[in-house]
Amino acid sequence: MTEFIPAAKPLIGDDERAAVDRVLQSGMVAQGPEVAAFEKEFSEHFVQGLPVVAVNSGTSGLHLGLLAAGVGPGDEVIVPSFTFAATANAVALTGATPVFADIEPDTFTLDPSAVESAITERTRGILPVHLYGHPARMDELGEIARARGLALFEDAAQAHGAALDGRPVGTFGAMTMFSLYPTKNMTSGEGGMVVAPEEDAARRVRLLRNQGMERQYENEVIGFNARMTDIHAAIGRVQLTKVEAWTESRRANAAFLDSHLAGVIVPPVADGARHVYHQYTIRVQEDRDGFVSALKEEYSIGSGVYYPIPNHRLPSLQRYAPGLDLPETERAAREAVSLPVHPSLSSEDLERIVEAVNALAGAGS
Repeated sequence: MTEFIPAAKPLIGDDERAAVDRVLQSGMVAQGPEVAAFEKEFSEHFVQGLPVVAVNSGTSGLHLGLLAAGVGPGDEVIVPSFTFAATANAVALTGATPVFADIEPDTFTLDPSAVESAITERTRGILPVHLYGHPARMDELGEIARARGLALFEDAAQAHGAALDGRPVGTFGAMTMFSLYPTKNMTSGEGGMVVAPEEDAARRVRLLRNQGMERQYENEVIGFNARMTDIHAAIGRVQLTKVEAWTESRRANAAFLDSHLAGVIVPPVADGARHVYHQYTIRVQEDRDGFVSALKEEYSIGSGVYYPIPNHRLPSLQRYAPGLDLPETERAAREAVSLPVHPSLSSEDLERIVEAVNALAGAGS
């Protein structure tokens, strides 16, 4: 029987297990020295030493980061609809209104012209997503934000190490979130990182994650329990030593697919962008769902459809966008398929993926 190739495969080995065991033996498993060390190392590795705060999930990171930036009731934040719902959820959880704007067809990220059209007198900020590991157009979005007096944020959940013109994602916005969920390019088991360039904002995130305290029993604000444990941080610290090699494997796998796939639209990379291929997302213009099913059933290859229902049509979020028309978002939701690109793929796996995709694309043409 042909071995199944999964769409994603978390890499957790002996080093991570040893790190967890070390923390368990120490007797200090809640937020402590491992978290502090992880924050420092993550900051130096990805965001040029900017203040970083570890939290228990990427969604918590978005939520607390927006709260720390002052986003709340009466405000609007412009977000893409073609992404995971956590982005808009985090805006809504602050009491603000997520306003959905369309994406560019090439990068699957926020279209600056659509953002410009979505701005109102209530707009507080713009929150692009560096989707699939490709950076959004931060130069143009930054110009819009500066011209209109708006805050620029970043959802970098899928974009560890992505960059634009040599500048890493996470260094453009007034707040950035990185996710550390198991299927991301690196993981802590579960968790998130909030980048807050202004130390005052970073301190507010630290307060909000810990019941409003920096010092025990001296609660300054009403906060949450959104702390990362030392167990999770220990896993993340080990992964941090491996993520660059994994990223280069992803990029090499993507380059192989780029040069060998036919009959589908492979993911373009914008000038000056460093794509880290959290997902390798193609477009299948005819019968995408049949293509996905055949890939699994006939060739034993997994894939992912991210995201089949745009956020503005989800039952939980559609009240924020009655009657909204986002044509590029809808087209992407019909056509996008993410193929395996993870570092565990062998050369034989890659050849199987190419053979299968080309056969199915040829049969459907």
